[in-house]
Amino acid sequence: QVQLVESGGGLVQAGGSLRLACEVSGRTFSWYAMDWFRQAPGKEREFVAAISSSGRDTLHADSVKGRFTISRDNAKNTVYLQINSLKPEDTANYYCARGPLGATLPTQAADMDYWGKGTLVTVSS
Repeated sequence: QVQLVESGGGLVQAGGSLRLACEVSGRTFSWYAMDWFRQAPGKEREFVAAISSSGRDTLHADSVKGRFTISRDNAKNTVYLQINSLKPEDTANYYCARGPLGATLPTQAADMDYWGKGTLVTVSS
């Protein structure tokens, strides 16, 4: 069973930064693309960023482009999300998820096969 554990969330003032991490169990981490999604209270889960299995290719949602950066360290089985210039509308639970085998940059939540439990990011104005 693959487990994903997020960390790094917290309360931060607008304009601040956080670095989220997601550690993945198992020995096949480097085979799969990884994503970050977020879900704000009362809203649907939305795609934030994706990274290919090698880390060479990335994709960021328009709403976070230029402020958020996804990266990964395959030696540490960990995917990261650096979030800068935080805004109150970035307040949400942030989830990492594993893409289906063979997908380069998946973006649909329904396609992801494993999820973490999330880490809460709260941005105060």
